[in-house]
Amino acid sequence: MDVRLVFCTCPDLDSAQALAHLLVGQRLAACVNLLPAMRSVYRWQGQIEQAQEVQLLIKTCADRLEALTTAIQQEHPYELPEIIAISPSAGLPAYLEWIRAQTREET
Repeated sequence: MDVRLVFCTCPDLDSAQALAHLLVGQRLAACVNLLPAMRSVYRWQGQIEQAQEVQLLIKTCADRLEALTTAIQQEHPYELPEIIAISPSAGLPAYLEWIRAQTREET
């Protein structure tokens, strides 16, 4: 399947909204869901950290993944942003086609 679901966390709602608008505006994502008030516990630079974050669920296509990754790395406030892409095993065909249509580069 050529559709991808990308997970990315942001430190706050403002940066999450800015990134979501950029990705959709550049047709790198068809849709970005923002899930605020998530609590993360993680190890960073030898310490166990805890932070409130916003989880982004980004819908895109495989052929836009490299450009999407580059855009996130350039615009994200974290030194090492979470970018994890998975390929769904199934989905509503009409919705998957909508993702494809929304992420096609404009000609």
